[in-house]
Amino acid sequence: MKTVINIILFLAIVALAYFLWNSIDEPIQFEKAKNKRYDVTIQKLKDIRTAELAYLAVNGKFTGDFDTLINFVKNDSIPMVKAIGSVPDTLTENEALKMGIISRDTSFISTLDSLFADGYAIDSLRMVPFTNGAEFVLGAKILSIGSKVGTSTLKVPLFEAKVPNRVLLDGLNRQLRINLDDEAIKMDKYIGLKVGSLEQNINNAGNWE
Repeated sequence: MKTVINIILFLAIVALAYFLWNSIDEPIQFEKAKNKRYDVTIQKLKDIRTAELAYLAVNGKFTGDFDTLINFVKNDSIPMVKAIGSVPDTLTENEALKMGIISRDTSFISTLDSLFADGYAIDSLRMVPFTNGAEFVLGAKILSIGSKVGTSTLKVPLFEAKVPNRVLLDGLNRQLRINLDDEAIKMDKYIGLKVGSLEQNINNAGNWE
């Protein structure tokens, strides 16, 4: 009987030790996996921002449609202006240009080649990493901001690309992900990763910056 009790106690201690270790290790593993997914996704959001800024430079507005954005990067071109000649130390570039010391030449190059490395998978720009085909939520609008001069308003183009944690961190510990969301809500932050904003002009910053 004593032997049986000792075995039961031993097994209870082993089980307790396992649950204690797991309670410590699980948050560590969650954080590692979360950071890995965040790092790759942040780079993808930066790429979306790069493409949107190029689209803005050519079209005067952002686009909230991935088909339009990807088609622009794949098939359109952007102007590149370069100075021909050298500017003397005593002059500014504009002064040298007016005096005819230098000239400017405008050429057009592929948007894809100018923005991204050779072989970049532009067709997957919309896809959220580490998911089974999930896409970023993309939007664009023109924000009217009241001006101090009379009743005129300033038109500011905005865009936003985002993915919630419930999509990006799917498959990881659900309770730890909920805890992460709760912390973001308490701090009045988006519960996921986002670049840009449709509510205010934040200079197209990401919520990780």
